[in-house]
Amino acid sequence: MTGIVDDDLWSAIGDPTRRRMLDLLLADGEGTATTLSERLPVTRQAVARHLSVLDRVGLVHGTPAGRERRYRIDDAQLARAVAQLNAVGSTWDARLQRIKRIAEAIQHSKKK
Repeated sequence: MTGIVDDDLWSAIGDPTRRRMLDLLLADGEGTATTLSERLPVTRQAVARHLSVLDRVGLVHGTPAGRERRYRIDDAQLARAVAQLNAVGSTWDARLQRIKRIAEAIQHSKKK
């Protein structure tokens, strides 16, 4: 599984406030620290810090809009994150199937 997961990307996505911000940006198409802070239980300054983390890993990109920056989701990086999640899920599904087979073999040997 090494090389499949970008730890910085998943560290950024791991925060519930940042996930909510991504949800809002996906739903609205774009947003600023001010507009996002109006819909979240954190300050505008906290939203700006979260946006900076998301921007650093490439999930969002900000463009100047007056005194603020307008942020949009980077579709390619989001698709990359989804692909990584699917790969991790597949890896764990395979591991769980192996564990199930081992447990069944143990149960079968106990019955003999």
